[in-house]
Amino acid sequence: MLADRTTLARFLNDERRRHPDAVGDLNSLLLDVAIACKAIAGRVAHGALEGVLGAQGTVNVQGETQQKLDVLSNDIFIRATEWGGQVAGMASEELDDPYEIPAEFPRGKYLLVFDPLDGSSNIDVNVSVGSIFSVLRSPESAGGNPTADDFLQPGTTQVAAGYAIYGPSTILVLTVGRGTHAFTLDPRLGEFILTREDIRIPDAASEFAINASNRRFWEPAVRRYVDECLAGRSGPRGKDFNMRWVASLVAETHRILSRGGVFLYPRDTKDPAKPGRLRLLYEANPVAFIIEQAGGAAHTGHERILDVVPSELHQRIALVFGAVEEVELIAKYHVENVDTDVDTPFYGTRGLFRTAN
Repeated sequence: MLADRTTLARFLNDERRRHPDAVGDLNSLLLDVAIACKAIAGRVAHGALEGVLGAQGTVNVQGETQQKLDVLSNDIFIRATEWGGQVAGMASEELDDPYEIPAEFPRGKYLLVFDPLDGSSNIDVNVSVGSIFSVLRSPESAGGNPTADDFLQPGTTQVAAGYAIYGPSTILVLTVGRGTHAFTLDPRLGEFILTREDIRIPDAASEFAINASNRRFWEPAVRRYVDECLAGRSGPRGKDFNMRWVASLVAETHRILSRGGVFLYPRDTKDPAKPGRLRLLYEANPVAFIIEQAGGAAHTGHERILDVVPSELHQRIALVFGAVEEVELIAKYHVENVDTDVDTPFYGTRGLFRTAN
């Protein structure tokens, strides 16, 4: 019975009551995002039946071939959120420049950034894909139409972040700064229902995720970490690890929230012009916010993700996230690698990583 369950709308309303001055704009925006995710889930589920699989024949600002569902999902996100008066502007992986809200719609106080369909290269082989989003406050100086510079805020300024994963079930994972929570779409009711509250990433890790085909391009610190994991019980870690790689950031994140471990998409030398592969504003930042609120850590290998001040709208960055101890160890190896003496004592980084209780 619906009366016995907590819907997304009820959850957000309960959160709003903690802030007496709130007028509900954030709730309305997040519910509109949820509508977009429901619509995308339906299109993904129907796949070839609706003729939405395959390449669009165009490339995005990243130089990546757009899939038909990339373009469709981007349009769904925009149409679901542009009209309500909660957003001042939007930025997307699929758009070169920020999206201006049409003149006939009121402007709001938030900025919405999103990857409308993460992992779209996996669609044709029926592997889980998803949507990632982040909500920022629009600077008061932005006026009517925010510029790209107005989006260049560090991840610590995020008001909310989340992702939807389209798999055997559609699940929306969300944080508004008080823990990380999961809502499963009940197709009979058309509602997202709270199914996991205050998710915590297990401290002990026995899995790591990385694209091992890029090993020859990795920094020494990353090679050291992976080699020690692969050495198993007889190696310095003293236990066996399993390796995973799905090539879908949403799927990787969801697995780590479900059973722990660590994900690495490190900086490498494959393309020296790119300091990383994932986008900071609408992939790394929202994932880092979600992970930290679940008791984990997110890092570049050199600094905390949420402390990075963006320099451009589609900035790429290295991303390592998951169990705190694993992320700390990888950061430690990066510190030791830049020292001339690799035996230099490491004095710890715990205070830099875990920010959520």
